[in-house]
Amino acid sequence: MPKTYIDRLIVLARQKGLLRTRDVVKEGIPRQYLKIACKRKMLERRGRGLYSVPGNLMDENISLAEVCKIVPKGVICLLSALSYHNLTTQLPSEVWFAISEKARIPKVETVSIRIFRFSENALNSGVEIKVAHGAEIRVFSAAKTVADCFKYRNKIGLDVAIEALRDCRHKRKCTMDDLWHYAKICRVANVMRPYLEAVV
Repeated sequence: MPKTYIDRLIVLARQKGLLRTRDVVKEGIPRQYLKIACKRKMLERRGRGLYSVPGNLMDENISLAEVCKIVPKGVICLLSALSYHNLTTQLPSEVWFAISEKARIPKVETVSIRIFRFSENALNSGVEIKVAHGAEIRVFSAAKTVADCFKYRNKIGLDVAIEALRDCRHKRKCTMDDLWHYAKICRVANVMRPYLEAVV
């Protein structure tokens, strides 16, 4: 068992990947040790109240993990979700993120985000929870993401939605029943019908 606060802090940071100030306080470690660890280059500050062990976070999911850690009720959506599921060749420069219609706009310092407001039903449907860097990544399933792309086709382009649908079926990321189910939830069943029939 680590004896000093700094030792305990580093062990906690390695366990969690992304460490929040509240995690430190919960473990009984005084928060000033975060500053001490950063001065000694044992931790790096990734944003307001967010820390990690230097060089510990290298993959493309770090941005998603950071946003999900800061905004625990939001969900990765649209282009970012397509990228996560390998259903697009586009690499978004922002994290595309869905929040409730009534939620306040989150402040995220370290990552550029693009916010979309979803109804409660749409926000809570088709959410998958993955774990990366000690954070839960909440991302819409492949089928729900495709339906969302058709719903937001004026913002992302119909060609992107059609490509996502074709890739989703070709890579067997979901069933036709899944696609129909989410098309109805997103109220785009009539829009998607001809494209769904074409890829059967």
